[in-house]
Amino acid sequence: MTTAVASSPVLRAHAEDQFVAELVALAKADDRPRPPGWRLSPHAVVTYLLGDVEAGITPKYIGPRRLIEVAVATLATDRALLLIGVPGTAKTWVSEHLAAAISGDSTLLVQGTAGTPEEAIRYGWNYARLLAEGPSPAALVPSPVMRAMQIGAIARIEELTRIPSDIQDTLITILSEKTMPIPELGQEVQAVKGFNIIATANDRDRGVNELSAALRRRFNTVVLPVPASVEEEVDIVSQRVNALGRALELPEVSAATEEIRRVVTIFRELRDGVTIDGRTKLKTPSGTLSTAEAISVVTNGMALAAHFGDGVLRASDVAAGIRGAVVRDSESDEVIWEEYLEAVVREREGWQDFYRAAREAE
Repeated sequence: MTTAVASSPVLRAHAEDQFVAELVALAKADDRPRPPGWRLSPHAVVTYLLGDVEAGITPKYIGPRRLIEVAVATLATDRALLLIGVPGTAKTWVSEHLAAAISGDSTLLVQGTAGTPEEAIRYGWNYARLLAEGPSPAALVPSPVMRAMQIGAIARIEELTRIPSDIQDTLITILSEKTMPIPELGQEVQAVKGFNIIATANDRDRGVNELSAALRRRFNTVVLPVPASVEEEVDIVSQRVNALGRALELPEVSAATEEIRRVVTIFRELRDGVTIDGRTKLKTPSGTLSTAEAISVVTNGMALAAHFGDGVLRASDVAAGIRGAVVRDSESDEVIWEEYLEAVVREREGWQDFYRAAREAE
């Protein structure tokens, strides 16, 4: 079964376009009850996220099934969903695919920043029409959240904790009353069945604004963990790297599993502050060294191997990228990386090629 659209000039298709064949196939075979406004039943949504080899459904998320079941069940209730996790735990990826499977539209998105205004969550105005006509429905510019309420779809809010607290609290009435007042028009928008909100957040970055108790009560929180094992993380990186390679139309590259395993091992050891065998304690660098960064390092290595190498992913293709991911602070992180190379990599059997490549990359 083809899971992606045919060759397209779009660099990254939306989930509902990229996996349209899978969504259509699931909908045809889906005979379970569907909540009002949903394209698929909760069971089929979970299958879409976690995959089904026999049915030709590729996994979008590799992790505990129960977490995804809880997330999907939450969206079938009147509570919103908050996905929390350290950077790189696939919060955005999961929210996009949940919206695609439930509503068939993952584009109703608010990107949270320190400068996100209230209009991004509620509504704004076409000021030319506002000045010419005064407040009117034609002059109103709906936010993605308002549009989701009007059509009964999932709205997504990325990095909720980056949004200032007073703007965050704009969501309280929306989530509790399922209504958005428009006092300038003496009207309100009432949410159509199928509406809900998926928000993502992490508490590792700077610029985090804590959610008020009133707002947090209106979310059911699901914590997405880092991959539980090396094997699981290798599977995630391999899958995403292959998908990215196809999307970017990179020349064919032999993505050596051994090199991916090395990248994952290095990231996990430095992230956890101890080697895989538990024998050597390590200093932890300032970066997050997330799975997403491991995917980036390997993808960059594949591009190097494809365009400047022999078409085989080697240690020299990933060494420079790993160093760049680890050394974010030129003083403290440089020392940590040097100690890791000398104390761990240099002494590890079968890693001499990587040690040499890492030294040459300096």
